[in-house]
Amino acid sequence: MGISDMLFKKKAEQAEANLRAGQEFLAQNSKRDGVTELPSGLQYEVLVQGDGEKPTAFNTVTCHYHGTLIDGTVFDSSVQRGKPASFPLNMVIKGWTEGLQLMPVGSKYRFFIPANLAYGERQVSAQIGANSTLIFDVELLGIN
Repeated sequence: MGISDMLFKKKAEQAEANLRAGQEFLAQNSKRDGVTELPSGLQYEVLVQGDGEKPTAFNTVTCHYHGTLIDGTVFDSSVQRGKPASFPLNMVIKGWTEGLQLMPVGSKYRFFIPANLAYGERQVSAQIGANSTLIFDVELLGIN
């Protein structure tokens, strides 16, 4: 077995471990009070309920967010940068597209996003491995 074969095998094993850990986490998380699970597998918790307009998948939104892995590792945070982010809602991961459409402006939700609604089998950074379940605290500041 060559080095590239060993690396491929190790990445495949890590992807499988990430998937299992995420599935176990989500199964336990779904039992917590205040957590809602949608048919897609997306789970969310309302932290603050706003009363503004809700975006559609075709809107551009402005948000503050804080993203972690299930072990608490922070991989991205507009909150830490001190600058909200704006993006077209149909150009982000499926879990965001689905979840943000539930939120009235002024709301803050916590999303628990299974791998298939995040980046799936792709490793997108040193922190976000293949099949990673992601957690985001998202505050919807506005619809542009």
